[in-house]
Amino acid sequence: MEIWAIVMFVVTMLALMAGYPVAFTLGAVSGAFGWYWLGLDFFDLLPLRIWGVMTNFTLLAVPLFVFMGVVLEKSGLAEELLETMGQACGKMRGGLALAVVLVGALLAATTGVVGATVVTMGIIALPAMLKHRYSPELATGTIAAA
Repeated sequence: MEIWAIVMFVVTMLALMAGYPVAFTLGAVSGAFGWYWLGLDFFDLLPLRIWGVMTNFTLLAVPLFVFMGVVLEKSGLAEELLETMGQACGKMRGGLALAVVLVGALLAATTGVVGATVVTMGIIALPAMLKHRYSPELATGTIAAA
């Protein structure tokens, strides 16, 4: 059974390296191996699984957090909040980076949705950090660490 996991991984990597889109590759490989192992009953279970994902209200938070990040960034409020947090960290070097990590940790702890937190922090913090002459590598690394 373990060999099939390796075969599935190799087929996925070969399809991705051949240039097929990720969504189609993952769908085709999982569908083909599901059909091979479970037969046609696999396709009877598929609509129920899709419906279960569509009715998951936790996933509703992801686009709303991204929208919140865009609103905060476009209004300029996010930059002011981050600058205030950076000043609250004192005169130490990297105060804004520390503020980004603190805000990211707080946002991640309150939301519980990692993807939404990373995207929201990227929208909010990246322009502010680049404006304060942080290197793009350091800014994106700080946001990823948050």
